Amino acid sequence: MSTDLTDNSLPYRIAVLCYLRDTDGKLLMLHRVKPPNKGMYSPIGGKLEPTTGESPHRCAIRETQEETGLVVKDGEIRLMGMVSETAYEGECHWLLFLYEITRPIEHDEITAYEMDEGTLEWLDRDQIDHLDLPKTDRDIIWPLVAAYEGGFFACHIDCRNNPMTWEVLESWKG
Repeated sequence: MSTDLTDNSLPYRIAVLCYLRDTDGKLLMLHRVKPPNKGMYSPIGGKLEPTTGESPHRCAIRETQEETGLVVKDGEIRLMGMVSETAYEGECHWLLFLYEITRPIEHDEITAYEMDEGTLEWLDRDQIDHLDLPKTDRDIIWPLVAAYEGGFFACHIDCRNNPMTWEVLESWKG
């Protein structure tokens, strides 16, 4: 059964993505074994807990600790982007808050590289371009993350269109 993308009944989900770099500039990626994006790679992260009134900032700190064991302090995390997606895969709308950990992470700070969500891997940026990534990540989010490193961007992606359309609504370079 297909979803009518013109109706307003799609659920809205709020999540964070967290970008961690090691001392060599490699990024920590999760090779996912569960939906969404099963079998693909993404930064660590997860859904916000709306019933508790959790903020995106606290969600990023919680998800980082849950998925890596790393305890991040408030001053070690920075909002770097905000992405809204209309009708992602025709299933839901997403509001994504992108955070970067502002200090290099030593590999031994990660308590486990295998978890129920998948496997964590440190990868060079050019390796990421050759991975199985969600289309919005590959075509839009990763190029924006690279372009605005140290800065900020807000972007809206409309996945109802083929090809999808998108626009940067706000940005500044670091």
